Amino acid sequence: MAVDIPMLDRIRKKKALDPDEVRTFSVNNLEGNAHLKFPDNTVRTSKYTILTFIPLNLFYQFCRVANFYFLIISAIQVIPGVSPTGQFTTLGTLLVVLGITALKEAYEDFKRHQQDNKVNNSSTLVLRNGQFVPTIWSRLTVGDIVQVTNRQYIPADLVIMSSSEPMGMCYIETANLDGETNLKIRQALEETAPMTEPDQLQRALTNATINCEQPNNRLYNFQGNIQMVDSEVLPLGVKQVLLRGAMLRNTKWVNGVVIFSGPDTKLMKNSSKAPVKLSNLERRTNKQIIFIFIFQILLCTACAIANGVWVQNNGHSWYVRFSNNPATEGALSFLTFLILFNNLIPISLYVSMEAVKVLQAYFINNDMNMYYSVNNTPAMARTSNLNEELGQIDYIFSDKTGTLTQNLMQFRKCSIAGISYGMGETEASAGAALRQGSRLEDSMDAYADGVPEEPQAESKHFGFVDARLLRNLKGGHATAEVIREFLVLLAVCHTVIPEVEPTGIVYQASSPDESALIAAAKAFGFELVGRTPRAVIVNVQGREVSYEVLNILEFNSTRKRMSVIVKTPEGKILLYCKGADTVIYERLSPDQPYGDITITHLEQFASEGLRTLCLAVAELDPAQYEEWNKIHTEAAISITDREGMLDRAAELVERNLFLLGATAIEDKLQEGVPDTIHTLAQAGIKLWVLTGDKQETAINIGFACQLLTEQMELIVINEESSKGTLDEINKNIEKFEAMNSDTRPILALIIDGATLQHALTESIKMRLLRLGQMCRSVICCRVSPLQKALVVKLVKDNLQAITLAIGDGANDVSMIQAAHVGIGISGEEGLQAARSSDYAIAQFRFLLPLLLIHGRNSYRRISKLILYSFYKNIVLYLTQFWFTVLNGWSGQTYYERLTLTAYNVVWTFFPVIIMGVLDKDVGEDMVYDHPQLYRTGPEKYHFNTKVFWGWVGNGLFHSLLIYTFPALIFRHTNPFHSGQDIDLFTLGVVSYTCVVLTVNLKLGIEIRYWTWMNHLFVWGSILVYVLWLMIFGVFFEVSTSDVGSDIYYSIFHLYRTPLFYLAIILVPFLCLWRDISWKYVYRTSLPKSYHIVQEMMRGKDDEKQVLRAASPGRSRHLGYSFSQEEGDLNRSSVVGYDSRLA
Repeated sequence: MAVDIPMLDRIRKKKALDPDEVRTFSVNNLEGNAHLKFPDNTVRTSKYTILTFIPLNLFYQFCRVANFYFLIISAIQVIPGVSPTGQFTTLGTLLVVLGITALKEAYEDFKRHQQDNKVNNSSTLVLRNGQFVPTIWSRLTVGDIVQVTNRQYIPADLVIMSSSEPMGMCYIETANLDGETNLKIRQALEETAPMTEPDQLQRALTNATINCEQPNNRLYNFQGNIQMVDSEVLPLGVKQVLLRGAMLRNTKWVNGVVIFSGPDTKLMKNSSKAPVKLSNLERRTNKQIIFIFIFQILLCTACAIANGVWVQNNGHSWYVRFSNNPATEGALSFLTFLILFNNLIPISLYVSMEAVKVLQAYFINNDMNMYYSVNNTPAMARTSNLNEELGQIDYIFSDKTGTLTQNLMQFRKCSIAGISYGMGETEASAGAALRQGSRLEDSMDAYADGVPEEPQAESKHFGFVDARLLRNLKGGHATAEVIREFLVLLAVCHTVIPEVEPTGIVYQASSPDESALIAAAKAFGFELVGRTPRAVIVNVQGREVSYEVLNILEFNSTRKRMSVIVKTPEGKILLYCKGADTVIYERLSPDQPYGDITITHLEQFASEGLRTLCLAVAELDPAQYEEWNKIHTEAAISITDREGMLDRAAELVERNLFLLGATAIEDKLQEGVPDTIHTLAQAGIKLWVLTGDKQETAINIGFACQLLTEQMELIVINEESSKGTLDEINKNIEKFEAMNSDTRPILALIIDGATLQHALTESIKMRLLRLGQMCRSVICCRVSPLQKALVVKLVKDNLQAITLAIGDGANDVSMIQAAHVGIGISGEEGLQAARSSDYAIAQFRFLLPLLLIHGRNSYRRISKLILYSFYKNIVLYLTQFWFTVLNGWSGQTYYERLTLTAYNVVWTFFPVIIMGVLDKDVGEDMVYDHPQLYRTGPEKYHFNTKVFWGWVGNGLFHSLLIYTFPALIFRHTNPFHSGQDIDLFTLGVVSYTCVVLTVNLKLGIEIRYWTWMNHLFVWGSILVYVLWLMIFGVFFEVSTSDVGSDIYYSIFHLYRTPLFYLAIILVPFLCLWRDISWKYVYRTSLPKSYHIVQEMMRGKDDEKQVLRAASPGRSRHLGYSFSQEEGDLNRSSVVGYDSRLA
């Protein structure tokens, strides 16, 4: 191996160290480090303190425009002589709303404080005066020497100095950091590993200097060095670092030096909040609030002008006294009307929505239909803000490995020395057969010659069927030596840790692929039995062989390969390398005997949906290796650009490789994936798969999971230039746009990562999007994590569509956070994706209940809640407007102030929340049977501008009736037995009672699924209101509170007059008669698909009438549903349509 001198110069060239990029401190020197002012080890995840809670919480709450608006109204109200409803009516309601939210925030923050205190006061051992003494985590500082014992969490970021295990090794579990439960190995430097006693650590490390990178959030990287007194500089890397939050496992104790503490630890640096996402429904609601506010301002302006005109025309009357001129009176009355109509924007809207969403999230978390019993994983709503967004999804962007597939790899086939081994059908090969319109017949030979029919060790990772491989290895075949080298590479080139358990050896692998490869090596007689930092011990067909590990060149997404340099028992220095075919073939020596045939086998494996790796080996000259190792060591101790220098050093040695062959691993589809994709397609949701797999693999998996079907025409784009990419995209667009919708085939687009790089440029991406819109399915192959996020943003930013991204790995995080809704799979690759997501589920199939049931219901419920909240306030507060028309535009209130204040927080608050949590228009089974019902969300059917202003208009109409009819009924009568005529506030009680009855009965019409809770709160709210009038009406006046006298004894007078009962029966009937009539006509003449499904349910219910009678406690579907939907169902699809349910 010759060393490339120019490349060597580039590696050795180091820029000068910037002091801002390096942290330097002394070990075990509290006084010497004091001037550096490092933070202590206290962490705080809480938002508030006792002193900051009130000001900060109020600040956050008043950042909401509606809350700030009501604060301004409350301030205006306290101005003497301005407010017609009293000085504190709006303020009282606002305080209730703010108080509910503040209590929720206080409880959540109290739980955070409890958790912080528990962590900060955890116990550990720190070196003081030559011995380890107990202390708490929060008292640790940078430079302290700490001892952690088995199964304890690491208290701060440490550099390991020594451990109880040989050569300073230790094992850690990083589930709290990245979700991975497999054990990882860490090792102290050879120079510090013997320092196992406290006095040794005290003598050798006191005043040692550590230089390292500044605190950052990179979990898998660390650059630093240590220089002890009278010693050379020693490199420190990620293998010497124990991160806070990791747990020490299978190691009695470990000693380490604190390098980052408290907020500087990598755990805390990674605890930044995910991007704030606001639901599409809430954004549209905010727009409508602006329009309502404009309407309110116009209304107040019109009333103020009318007031000024009235004063101008009637100011000379002897019974009125005006101290200002008409213009001034009109201007001042504007503030009066602003207060009078202030609740056209419902003050309780936000707190109602928040309460409903929290309860909806609770039901998501506890849905047994999304509970995965295999690993005890329930669904988790990590946010409740996007529940309704789940019911409006247009596009799903999905990873493949671990999302559509199980990410439980199984070794199925391999190619060694130009011979393909392994038989049997894979799911993708079945998909390929389906693609060709035929069936693939199995042709598996029986196991023989040492390959057990049911492999006992790691059988879930080993599904290889072919007796020839062991026969050729043992029988002296010409390729036997290559086979042996191939299997040694499988057993040696990895980072797997064998853990000895009572039941045998358990392998802790960093990825499912490595689990499959090590399982294959074991099944073939090359069993990994031990590992130390400097050696791998392999049982080769009954004989233990130790391979000395000289260097490990680790895998990363840039290198796409891993290498290990070992010294064999025979003294040879070999480099074993495994990686993607593209990077391995670039590094092969000329004249490879198996190069071409292996390419053919790789293509065949890819067509069967198998994941492939190429395996190669090179023998290194000892002298040249020593020269290279110096370069590698120099790169390893660098603090700046260490990764780049190590990668460039690896390029020097990973050359002139000899190709041994390739492995082929199957990743089976998860249970229910084909049915889930089919159902999502029926629901009108488009699925785009973004995968790093080869194109042929992705296509065949697409057929296997029904993402692609035989009826689809595939558009495959593989171009190497921007011009070629644009031309190919335009050609397909023009071709299919020229066809009419009846003759155009169902399309699917397949595009690779190299082409996508051109297609995502500014000049081409909109054409790509246009082509993607024409396709039912899209598969992007060989894409990077960045490209995944860019594809999602392309659709999200340029289409009026709601996007959802779902994935399971760290490479999916950017895509998940880019979409409107991010779903993380709690899978084999850990919890990185789940922790960055909005919702976490364990299996792809759980998307169906999450979207079709919870999402659809949440969208419908939240829509109804918003519409009803505006409706009920318009009904009440516009009656004040109609009264104003007849009272000289004076701004006089029609209602008693406290009764008015209780409207939003008592009489109408709880029923709509119960509806928002429990209501449903059709049963879950019917939604699964008719997925097109989901389209109400993406089509924005339940909430749009037309629907919103329809409800506003309905509220306006009801308010007119509620004011007019009581006024007419009581206009020319003396209703009371005493001969006394009805007064202002008593008539207001009549209208107010009509309002409470009408809006609650209106809600009853909207409720489709009645439960005992709906009955309790709908009828209970009306009853509580009546009791309020009876109890509050006996107080003549509470002078200190300025309440009581306005409706003194009013209800008792009204109870004795028949006109009161006429009004409270007639008025709600007149209001709701139009609603019911409209529903009847609409349902019988223009039924929507969900109406038809309801009739189908009614038919099933009629058949089960006897069974229902035997179960009287069971809830039934009652009432009406106002949702309307265009769908694929039609009236002829229902036998026995019953218009009586209209």
